[in-house]
Amino acid sequence: MHVVAVLALDGVIPFDLSAPVDTFGWARLPDGRAPYDVRVCSVEEEVRAGAFTIRAPYGLDLLAEAGTIIVPGVQDPPRELPPGVAEALRAAAASGTRIASVCVGAFLLAATGLLDGLRATTHWIAAPDLSARYPRVTVDPNVLYVDNGQFLTSAGAAAALDMCLHMIRKDHGSAVAAYTARMSVMPLEREGGQAQFITHDLPPAPAGAVLEPLLHWLEQHCDRELTLDDIAHQAGMSTRTLNRRFRDQTGTTPLQWLHRARIRRAQHLLETTSHPVEHIAVRCGFGSPTAFRERFRRVVGTSPLAYRRSFRAGQGA
Repeated sequence: MHVVAVLALDGVIPFDLSAPVDTFGWARLPDGRAPYDVRVCSVEEEVRAGAFTIRAPYGLDLLAEAGTIIVPGVQDPPRELPPGVAEALRAAAASGTRIASVCVGAFLLAATGLLDGLRATTHWIAAPDLSARYPRVTVDPNVLYVDNGQFLTSAGAAAALDMCLHMIRKDHGSAVAAYTARMSVMPLEREGGQAQFITHDLPPAPAGAVLEPLLHWLEQHCDRELTLDDIAHQAGMSTRTLNRRFRDQTGTTPLQWLHRARIRRAQHLLETTSHPVEHIAVRCGFGSPTAFRERFRRVVGTSPLAYRRSFRAGQGA
């Protein structure tokens, strides 16, 4: 039986730990047998896990027996792993063991050097820190998981389910993965990546800043076909001055800010109304439904209809 070792270090995030335990545990072959033997191991017998403490029945020696190792995230990932952990993970990797991280567990896996030169992901809010701390790792904050073959990384906690289902499908085919997905009450594949879950706030301007009235005006009139000259005229300044002040106060350009405002309005309408996409495209100032769909997918990472299915109020449960 394929042993899945889930490594619980002190401060482990409970959902990061339980998601792979349950997902691999629910998998069943067509004849009803369980294809995975899921075990939790740690450096110490007792491990702090947020609001409670767990007892790990296995030690680090389990990593040498495992076919797959899962590294959940911990609160405040350390730069140096506990004694023996990095060595055990590197030894397992050298023997060909598949190793996957969950959420900020990517920090722990990156600390071993095993992700150097590879593409990886983590929770979008932690992605800049991961990139800064481990510059040899190419961090992609827009995807739900990255599969490099032997090494995998997943985004925020729920993305662990996507990654585990992906591994189960690779191991045993779509039928086994689909059964596991049903048991998890999860789609076998989710459209889009992390971008659909990122809050795309409009770049702010300090209260009382010169541009504050203009930004309010842009939000109120983002359904219009506005050019840079139109915006500069409303601001009462030249386009060159407008661009400079916009960059200084918001960190972006007037037209980029306007596009973000339109996408924010579109997200709100998709979540709260049943208006057709074509109607929303007009109300948000896009020249055509096609242009709207392309811009929405580029910013949010999924289509307007897929976004509505995921986030429309009252359509859950």
